[in-house]
Amino acid sequence: MEYFEAETDIAAAPDLVWPILLDGTGYTSWDSGVERVEGTIADGAKIKVFSQVSPGRAFPVKVSIDQAGGRMTWTGGMPMGMFTGERTFTVTPTDDGCHFKMREEYTGPMLRFIWNSIPDLGPSFQQYADGLKAAAEA
Repeated sequence: MEYFEAETDIAAAPDLVWPILLDGTGYTSWDSGVERVEGTIADGAKIKVFSQVSPGRAFPVKVSIDQAGGRMTWTGGMPMGMFTGERTFTVTPTDDGCHFKMREEYTGPMLRFIWNSIPDLGPSFQQYADGLKAAAEA
């Protein structure tokens, strides 16, 4: 398993953060590193995410949301589990607002062949976390 992650503390309640996370059309307004999202971010939905890290390339994912549990996942990859990427967003309440974490884990037999072609997503993930923080605290 390989992964990328970023996290930050946000001085805003989770109920202010979730609407920002679920509004894919608004991602570009807070410099998330996402070019655009096609589809509606909702539990059970399938969306396409276009990232600045891989311009013009669509990443189709299935969305799973447990907002009450503070968790959303986007899962995509190759058929039969040959390669899977699962991005998990967690929003955990704190005394001063909430803690946000985004982690993407990669698994599957093709991982060893694909891993070296994946760009370093660390800076993009931190850009996303920092942008979400700025948007939620504004």
